[in-house]
Amino acid sequence: MTATDGGSATEGDGEAGGRGAGAGIGGTGVGGVADGRAGAGSGGPGGDTVASVVRQWRAVHPDLDTGPMEIIGRINRCAALLQQAEDAPLRRAGLSRAEFDLLGALRRTGHELTPGELARETFSSGAAVTKRLKQLSERSLVERRGDTRDRRVAHVRLTDTGRDLVDGLLPDQLAYEAAVLSGVEGASQGELAALLAGLLGQLEGRLDALRV
Repeated sequence: MTATDGGSATEGDGEAGGRGAGAGIGGTGVGGVADGRAGAGSGGPGGDTVASVVRQWRAVHPDLDTGPMEIIGRINRCAALLQQAEDAPLRRAGLSRAEFDLLGALRRTGHELTPGELARETFSSGAAVTKRLKQLSERSLVERRGDTRDRRVAHVRLTDTGRDLVDGLLPDQLAYEAAVLSGVEGASQGELAALLAGLLGQLEGRLDALRV
């Protein structure tokens, strides 16, 4: 699974929602992409962009603990920057990240999926999946067949062209992602992956309970 597979950072085709990498943190201004770029400005001497934002909030509210902002803000900021960087190979192939996620889900599972199953696999809405399937079908990358027992159900599979496209793109995509992460030492990458896995596991199990 690559960073582009198993769920886009944003829906990527205009679908609303606060799940994206560009979502700010409660008005803190951390990780936002309000002007279409991955944030604005630089962190200045001795810090990244988030450090600069945190310093400003500490000056306004020195009594508040900004620790969570320093973690979540950096995750959001990294996600926004990585999304921009990693889209390059996909753009050359004429695909959006969300479309590649959908094709990748079909390829890695190795069997047909319903639109509902694709929505769950790619963390997308049903409407977004329907839109992407239409676009991919027009390019002959996927095909649909009706269920023999329930006409309301469709099954989606990759065409030979779609499978060849995914298999041809994946090595380039992985190489691109490796280049993006090349500034982080190998051992640190493993440690970071483990920390993020722990955080993700907790969020997937607890986030719904934290929503109000």
